[in-house]
Amino acid sequence: MMLDDLARGLATTLKMMFEKPVTIQYPEEKRRVRTRFKGRHHLQRYENGLEKCIGCSLCAAACPADAIFVEAAENTDEERYSPGERYARVYEINMLRCIFCGYCQDACPTEAIVLGDNYELSFTDRRQAIYTKEMLLDPVPPGGQPTPQRTPSGVYTRSVPVMKDPSD
Repeated sequence: MMLDDLARGLATTLKMMFEKPVTIQYPEEKRRVRTRFKGRHHLQRYENGLEKCIGCSLCAAACPADAIFVEAAENTDEERYSPGERYARVYEINMLRCIFCGYCQDACPTEAIVLGDNYELSFTDRRQAIYTKEMLLDPVPPGGQPTPQRTPSGVYTRSVPVMKDPSD
């Protein structure tokens, strides 16, 4: 009985010796991630350059690890960061606490916070692990303006855009 098990184990080892290895030569070759992978966070912008985050702190409330800190401030027509009354003056994520669950993305009413596909996160000290709003914000899209923007009064009356019904 013991010799049969030993022979089967050796046969498996010999068979695997002639197969192509599945080693990925990281960092030269990057591994493709799945479509539902949750990696580094991003704060998105609208096409005109305004930030999607309205400072509602629902992401911070939904975070089970208490990794997100949001401090809101009031928008004015002379200094507008997002459509609506408020914007996130301070937005920080402690990446050492984050468990990449995606609850912040699910809780956001404006779809401002998105977990991307970047998995290369490394820090040499704790201060580098706290991502600030400037680090998280996507760059201004082509044709957009950086924030803060000066806007005419009465243009932005909704903080949450009108959502379209899904179509299959």
